[in-house]
Amino acid sequence: MSRRLTVVQLLPALEAGGVERSTLEIAQALVQAGHRAIVVSAGGRLLPQLQALGAEHMAMDIGRKSLLSLRHVRPLQRLFVDQQVDIVHARSRLPAWIGRMALRGLPAARRPRFVTTVHGLNSPSRYSQVMASGDRVICVSETVRAHVLRHYPGTDASRLQVIPRGIDPADFPQASAGESVQARRQVAEYWPQLAGDGPLLLLPGRGTRLKGHADALQLLAGLRGSGVDARLWLPGARQAGRDAYIDELEGLARALGIASALAITPPTAAIAQAYAACDLVLQLSRKPEAFGRTVLEALAVGRPVLGWSHGGVGELLQHWQPEGAIAPFDAGALLQGAARMLANPSAPAVTMPDSLRAMQAATLALYEQLA
Repeated sequence: MSRRLTVVQLLPALEAGGVERSTLEIAQALVQAGHRAIVVSAGGRLLPQLQALGAEHMAMDIGRKSLLSLRHVRPLQRLFVDQQVDIVHARSRLPAWIGRMALRGLPAARRPRFVTTVHGLNSPSRYSQVMASGDRVICVSETVRAHVLRHYPGTDASRLQVIPRGIDPADFPQASAGESVQARRQVAEYWPQLAGDGPLLLLPGRGTRLKGHADALQLLAGLRGSGVDARLWLPGARQAGRDAYIDELEGLARALGIASALAITPPTAAIAQAYAACDLVLQLSRKPEAFGRTVLEALAVGRPVLGWSHGGVGELLQHWQPEGAIAPFDAGALLQGAARMLANPSAPAVTMPDSLRAMQAATLALYEQLA
């Protein structure tokens, strides 16, 4: 380490999601490397975890879409100057706008360097373009880099750096046959409709039709119609405020005759055990995703993945498990692919690297280069 850096990360809140997870992962890496990590957000359930890492937090509601959010520009300026901040790293659009306004009000000699991370494939607009305005722009996949250059052709490509999100393989250990049997038994104790000797399909994801739950239900109906005693688990789909959507899925399941082989549940904290319990993991997002961490997590545990080959998910499947990459929205090909994988249940021959450490190291190297 050439010198101790002070890095401020800006995001709306610390509740849950990939942006929040990446924020904590970089804060952890900064502290472990002897740097100072400050996070500015409205707080949330992950705040105690952030502080336990040794990072600092300043409460500002910089993600609230209101003109009142502009009142945070001056306090951010004071924070940048008083704490001698070296790097300001914005991870979301409104925090990026507020952070950039704060930076522009400072003399060049006292102005921290500005980094943005494009975590998603946002609809192109002037509002979204701020995420491509950093001194360095981190893209979480090649898919994201192509998206930025396609929609913002004036962007200097030399400022873009692809740093894929990562996982720690220790958090997703390869499951033995015995561990898988035990995990399936435990799942069946909670959700009896998932009991049985037939294959278990898993589609983790929040309660939105963008996650492709209806495609998974159609797939289950097709498998069961062909004589395969398959079951389907949708952890994370059952969320507060999503009752109408759950009613819609349950109605579809009844119409397809698969309601007794389906569990639509809240999120599970034991996602590695969920992967271990299943025979096939699905990634059927209707909208291309920027990255697709589920693919890496499942493959690390030793579970095959079947998904639509677009966005970051397609990028990962083509690299790690091409046989699981299905042309988007081709239901027939999806059914054939699932039947083929379930008929030949062999764990993917994948030794997942420690991509989390690689992501942390690359981000810190970028900070140090800029500073």
